[in-house]
Amino acid sequence: MTRATRFFTAVGAFSLIWVLLLLDILPLPLVPHEVKHQILPALPWWVLVSTGSYLLFEMGWGIFNFNDVPKAYDDLLIDIKNAKDFLAAKGVNVD
Repeated sequence: MTRATRFFTAVGAFSLIWVLLLLDILPLPLVPHEVKHQILPALPWWVLVSTGSYLLFEMGWGIFNFNDVPKAYDDLLIDIKNAKDFLAAKGVNVD
């Protein structure tokens, strides 16, 4: 099972549960009805904002620690040189 298949399976399952809770088909024990109808409509936005915050943090942390990974730095420099050589061979001025 690929990572994308696992992801879409999980998203589909959570979406189905959310819709069933939102339409009052599936009961939510120990939570008052008014509270449930205040929280459930905002849940997708909360998940979206939380995911975006997590991804921004991971990107910032990766940039912060980039110099701590010398092999990745060297590989990136080699890739940049190869791209410049390829573009120069095609007649593109990259400098």
